[in-house]
Amino acid sequence: MRLLILNKRMKAVKRKKQNLVTHSNPESIISDQFRTIRANIKFTTGESDNLILLFTSPGKNEGKSTAITNLAVSLSQQKEKVLLIDANLRKPAIHHIFKKSESPGLTDILKGDKKFSEAVCSSGVGQLDILTSGSITTNPAEVLGNGLMTALLDKAGKVYDKVLIDSPPILHSTETRVLANQCSGVVLVLRRGKTQIEQAADARRVLELSQADLTGIIMNEK
Repeated sequence: MRLLILNKRMKAVKRKKQNLVTHSNPESIISDQFRTIRANIKFTTGESDNLILLFTSPGKNEGKSTAITNLAVSLSQQKEKVLLIDANLRKPAIHHIFKKSESPGLTDILKGDKKFSEAVCSSGVGQLDILTSGSITTNPAEVLGNGLMTALLDKAGKVYDKVLIDSPPILHSTETRVLANQCSGVVLVLRRGKTQIEQAADARRVLELSQADLTGIIMNEK
């Protein structure tokens, strides 16, 4: 397993309306940091297309959704075709950040209520598309842990250059461990001053047990 610190100090953006800094203020220091993360991911994974990356964290409120949405925008600014999937069915955030409807989305596809093309929507930013979490479900582990999710990721990987998945915290959710095994790599998001060393170590061990490839770590500022 290859580990690369993608960025040592990425300031967290706290307010929802400011989350998409890479779009609203592309010349800012934070946007430049995401360009560094983008470059480091390409360095780590090579120039391979159809890359599927899962973003997770040891616990809650560590800046994971902010990190993945800004990276998705940054990738789309390089003319890449990107799909951002909200697989955090326990506490979805992507539809809030992009001001989209939560449904139809991922769960509606997996339940057979919608086709892939009917649930995916444009973000309005470059070639970035979004698949929101979808209708509320009471059993996210079962919904995400079946062959339909595997088939969906396989299809998305053939259509898009990059697929980014926002998932629940790895130490809290069984489904994240299952998804991690199906992706090209995993990015672990930590927050300085909040994430405990023991939690970060436990998250890495869980990823190893899941036979996931830890691509790198993003460290948020406190």
